[in-house]
Amino acid sequence: MTSISAETQPVPTDDLGSLVVQSWRGTTPEGVDVPYLLACPLGDGANGPEATAKAIEQLLESAGLPLGEGLVDATQRPSMPVSLLVVPGSAVLTVQHLKSQFVPPQTWLEAVAGLGFSYLIFTTRPWPEGAEPGDVETLAAFTSDEEVLTSAVHVVLPARSLRG
Repeated sequence: MTSISAETQPVPTDDLGSLVVQSWRGTTPEGVDVPYLLACPLGDGANGPEATAKAIEQLLESAGLPLGEGLVDATQRPSMPVSLLVVPGSAVLTVQHLKSQFVPPQTWLEAVAGLGFSYLIFTTRPWPEGAEPGDVETLAAFTSDEEVLTSAVHVVLPARSLRG
């Protein structure tokens, strides 16, 4: 579920359209489990995929995440308006006033608990038309496509939890 608050937006919200957030766990050659997040638009904004890509780029830039900056370590930049809240069974990714709640697999939750962060890839390129979010083959092809990776921001994003 994606929602946008009623506060003043830095981008035209009609152009944002729907956002897909997918989570998975990968293992490095050293045996470290890394929790990954992919956030990307569906390209279904009011003015089509190109306007959606531009709106996402504006959203990311207004959050201090310009494209082409390289890996951003948000653990060292706590004032960034980008956050990840992880609670038992679900998580919420927030970028500016855009919030997307998702249900990650247990292996992802365990990896986040172990490392305390997730590696976020937020791309301006839309998810392939007609492909189902969560399809493993499409996800692998999408996240290894050079154009997708260069049209994205890459963030080490600390995971926060509710403290009781």
